[in-house]
Amino acid sequence: MAQRRRHTAAFKAKVALEAMRGERTVNELAGLYQVHPSQIAAWRKRAIEGLAELFADGRQKAGKSQDDLTAPLYQQIGQLKVELDFLKKRAGLVE
Repeated sequence: MAQRRRHTAAFKAKVALEAMRGERTVNELAGLYQVHPSQIAAWRKRAIEGLAELFADGRQKAGKSQDDLTAPLYQQIGQLKVELDFLKKRAGLVE
């Protein structure tokens, strides 16, 4: 049985871009790059669907990731504060 070939992301993007241009048919590209036509069609479809993400507002992504980062940190601060208060009471530093 033949071993599966793994293609790099750059190769997939190159083939998908050529398929989107439409200068050659999918069958011509398949022969040129030695890839099955249905695979080229799948890469083309995935590239077209992913284009919207390229132009998404980066500020919204940054805001979400900032909240995702700070929430666990605030939780950890609260946990450490509770532990510190417990240890202070246990040591007799706070009454």
